[in-house]
Amino acid sequence: MGKVMNFLREARAELRRVTWPNRKQVWISTLLVIGVTLLVSAYLGVLDLIFTAVFSKVVG
Repeated sequence: MGKVMNFLREARAELRRVTWPNRKQVWISTLLVIGVTLLVSAYLGVLDLIFTAVFSKVVG
């Protein structure tokens, strides 16, 4: 039980040293993640359409 308590104390001390982002940084990061996700999904969607068209001509 002593090892568990020691671990929890050290974890808590480590979390105090973390520099947490402010509200604006979190908002900007969230928008960036959403934007990149939309761009990558659009890119993959276009690739899917191209490959579907190519393979349907080759097979059918």
